[in-house]
Amino acid sequence: MEDPDLREWISLADADGSTWHFDVTFLTSNYGCVYGRGCPGVLTEPAPEYEHGCCTYGAHFVSEADRTAVESQITRLTADEWQFAAEAAQLGGAVHTDDEGETVTRMIDDACIMLNRPGFAKGAGCALHQGAVARGERPMDWKPDVCWQVPLRYDAHVEAGGHVNHVLREWKRRDWGEGGSEFAWWCTDDPLAFAEDRPVWKTLRSEIVELVGAEQYERLVDYLMGRDGASEAPSNGTGVFLAHPQVRRRRASDGETLGHDREMKGSS
Repeated sequence: MEDPDLREWISLADADGSTWHFDVTFLTSNYGCVYGRGCPGVLTEPAPEYEHGCCTYGAHFVSEADRTAVESQITRLTADEWQFAAEAAQLGGAVHTDDEGETVTRMIDDACIMLNRPGFAKGAGCALHQGAVARGERPMDWKPDVCWQVPLRYDAHVEAGGHVNHVLREWKRRDWGEGGSEFAWWCTDDPLAFAEDRPVWKTLRSEIVELVGAEQYERLVDYLMGRDGASEAPSNGTGVFLAHPQVRRRRASDGETLGHDREMKGSS
């Protein structure tokens, strides 16, 4: 029986002696965020009508620099762009230290205080994301690190001998900690989120570059585009990369043949 999470990886040695590992199956998949397009959210029961997406539990900041950058952008939002601006002012700001001593965004009405809800004049969605788009800027320069990185996950591991392994992969529900197992739905676990017309390495180029650097990104692209001499679309000897587990799942449910993806994923 095929491993339900069978996937391809590549490892690239760096000049500094470290190694970069890339989850090729996810990066060549047609994953795409479905927020605002029926996303069931991450509550214990599907609730697309709330339009929470993965913002239900707020954001945890990874560093003081992360917090400072976000708070700076929050000051740029106007009251007509941020539904809970007045409430945040009364509470002492959108960011605080919770009972566990962690720096997080506040919660209001059972979701992140930065999340505009259905019925708000500017529409539902992250006020920071919307504010950036309205100004022609990158949302990733406005939002907490964890918010713009999902569904990508970057980790660095140091072996006993000092060798560094850099890993770029998809964000799985386990990455949310114990609470992730309680989600009724998680996007990279469901075929619903695999319907884009371009691969992740193209649609999330800016995010990948921010995480691994332009040099490593270009090395990745060179590999994807060059394998088996492909000039426009990547392949693995059979013409394609191994399809993502959720794409294989969808095809199995549709009665299609499992195995390697027969659609080229590098087309523009």
